[in-house]
Amino acid sequence: MKVLLVLFLAFSFGVIYAEKGTHINEIQFVQYLDESNALEEVKNGNLDMYYSRIPSELLETPESRQNLDVFYVTGGSYSILANPAEGDKINPFSSREVRFALNYLVDRRLVVDELMGGYGIPMASSYGPYDPDYLSILSEMEKFHFRYNPEHANDVITKVLAEKGAQKTEGKWYYDGKPIEIIIFIRNDDPVRKSIGEILSSEMEKIGFVVRKDFGDLNKAYVTVYGSNPSDLKWNLYTEGWAGRSAFVKYDSLGPAQMYAPWFSNMPGFNNPSYWNYKNPHLDYVTQKIYSGNFTSVVERENLIRDAVSEGVTESVRVFLASKIDPFVTNKRVSGVINDFGGGITNRLTPINARSSDDNLKIGVKQIYQGAWNPIGGLADAYSKNIWDLLYDPGIFKNPYSGENFSVRENWKVETAGPHGHLDVPRDAVIWDPVLQKWANVGLGVNATSKVTFDLTFGNWHSGQEMDMNDVLYSMYFSSEWGSPQTENDKTFDSSYSPQASQSQKTLVGMRPIDNHTVEVYVNYWHFDESEIAGWASVWPTVPWEVIAAMEKIVLDGKASFSRTDAQAKNLNWLSLIVPRDASLVRETLGEFQRTKHVPAALLSFDNDAKYYDSRYESAIKWIDLKNHAVISNGPFYLESYSPEARAMTVRSFDDPSYPFKAGYWEKFEKVNLPKIIQVDIPSQIVLGQPLEIPIRTSDATQIYYFVSTGAGDEVDIGILDVNQDAAKITLSAERTQKMIPGGNDLKLYAISDLVLKPDIYTTSVFATSVDYQNYTETITQNSSKTENTGNLGLVSAILGIMMICVVAYVRKSKTRLQRQR
Repeated sequence: MKVLLVLFLAFSFGVIYAEKGTHINEIQFVQYLDESNALEEVKNGNLDMYYSRIPSELLETPESRQNLDVFYVTGGSYSILANPAEGDKINPFSSREVRFALNYLVDRRLVVDELMGGYGIPMASSYGPYDPDYLSILSEMEKFHFRYNPEHANDVITKVLAEKGAQKTEGKWYYDGKPIEIIIFIRNDDPVRKSIGEILSSEMEKIGFVVRKDFGDLNKAYVTVYGSNPSDLKWNLYTEGWAGRSAFVKYDSLGPAQMYAPWFSNMPGFNNPSYWNYKNPHLDYVTQKIYSGNFTSVVERENLIRDAVSEGVTESVRVFLASKIDPFVTNKRVSGVINDFGGGITNRLTPINARSSDDNLKIGVKQIYQGAWNPIGGLADAYSKNIWDLLYDPGIFKNPYSGENFSVRENWKVETAGPHGHLDVPRDAVIWDPVLQKWANVGLGVNATSKVTFDLTFGNWHSGQEMDMNDVLYSMYFSSEWGSPQTENDKTFDSSYSPQASQSQKTLVGMRPIDNHTVEVYVNYWHFDESEIAGWASVWPTVPWEVIAAMEKIVLDGKASFSRTDAQAKNLNWLSLIVPRDASLVRETLGEFQRTKHVPAALLSFDNDAKYYDSRYESAIKWIDLKNHAVISNGPFYLESYSPEARAMTVRSFDDPSYPFKAGYWEKFEKVNLPKIIQVDIPSQIVLGQPLEIPIRTSDATQIYYFVSTGAGDEVDIGILDVNQDAAKITLSAERTQKMIPGGNDLKLYAISDLVLKPDIYTTSVFATSVDYQNYTETITQNSSKTENTGNLGLVSAILGIMMICVVAYVRKSKTRLQRQR
């Protein structure tokens, strides 16, 4: 074991890699709040790209697109967050029925067509139409059949309020003699959300509430919505907006928990122990099973997702309105843009791969700083995350078009006996013991579901120190220590971070270092895709252990908190490594470590000489002195400077011989062939109870998912078709078409590809009749020659003609409108 430990901690960096991983030397991020101004700056070349959506009406003419490349980004969404708490005054949204009525009170079609200019699709759950898991929940969502129906919403709300003892007088609701006031926090830094808030306010006033509008940006929302005790009722409704993920995800294990489940610390109360907190044990149970891979098949996982989403929609604490299709712009002189299906052009690969006539890029951003910069409980907003993503390398990343895991700096080999079997764990594998405060051998007779062997591609940290297994050890120690069950007087607990860390901690059985770059990880985790097992067991560190150790001591000393929730609960600062005050705290702590020759308990079991620790502390201190921040990582760019006064950040290329990827390495992701629905041939006349065939022509598609339902939302048929030679055909039996209703029925098609998991979506109306009007007209014509009484024939023919013209016009209009939405 001693020999193993020596190998484990040895440094071996004899291989010389690329000198530079990017085409660009420097990127400056500059705040531009106004989209019109930002658009003009991209056009004239003062900005190379803008990291926020451009209103569609600004890009409607060829002239408005001069010198621009326009990219459409999906994955974002709009929602309403309702406050479900009870307080000293009446809160209508403490009732699930009232929250659910919001689904009928907001016109999702209006939001998409008018507020978003057609650049979106109505949605009612946490999964949008472009999420790979959306197709597994679509049939469940169709059962809700949400339509704009304010009368129904009013009826529901009236019934609930009357049962609570409220009275409606002259069109206004009163409780205990006082008007019922609704406070709507409206984001006024987003025109769409501002308009949603105004519409919502108007609907609430029509029902009879007094509405108070509270306007603000994310910083204010952190205080008023996410930071206040829900039972104080400082807000009732909030207009939320969600950016796409930083990477496209094939199997979304996180979404249902993040959007619906209390345990994830993203529901009202946010697990602040001193606040009222929303509770839902069933959602916690189901979403934790999804998150931690506690299923035995694809079908069981899909059933869990349907259960979670159905319960989340029924609870309606978070009500989703629309999935975004946002235009983003770059100047034409910039090439190498990679439009990730999740993160769009703001994903980490675009700036790394970008090429320009200049060596530098200037990127406009909506906000330069909101929230806090720390990798434990910070970097929660898209503005910060988009920049941070350039500063670190992930061990494993997602293919921008398929969402599948691929190795970046963690090559893996997976062995699994799951879902029902077990593997033996070597007795000398170790696990952190939070009680004894040391690494302990797992011992004899221990089993695990899966084993992942990682071969790690180390390099240098931005501070110049070599990455090593100590960084891996401290990262694993930290998640184990802070993810272990909270005990009395336990300071290593954060109300936001710890509940999430505990889910991975529960599955960790042990780890075993093999040499200075290889480690085995044993977990009780299984997935039908082995790359997901590797992603779950990942041990890759993104910050040096000495910086994590310094942050940890600052938090344990009560000088700051890792998360916003914990900071508010303890009335402390939210630790941010780019704020000079907090960077100074990190520096002071590192200096104390250096003076006292401090060795963290997580590293005590391993042989490192004093010089090693001193060098680590010294390099981090020098970095902070030089840069005036404590952001140190291992990615292709490093943070050069942050200027709050100029509202700008500058990152520079990390030109280091240890960096493993040459400039241009990611060019393979520049091009993608999207699946397309080229043509759908629907007969102009569909007769109930007669067989129906609908031929479909496609390109670059491998399967077609189809959903046929009545205008009332009842299922007619659902199926999956394989595409052969770019063609497929829906065949509905007479029994199926008999389920249709006279008039409008709905057809939804999703064309997908095995390699590209962004579907092409086609939706239209199918008009059905109970009579074959063509044959019926022929019969009338034939009979008319046999009778002298033809006085009403002209009227009958005119009526039939008008009906058929209306049918054709209706179908054409529906197709035109819905094609535009695509």
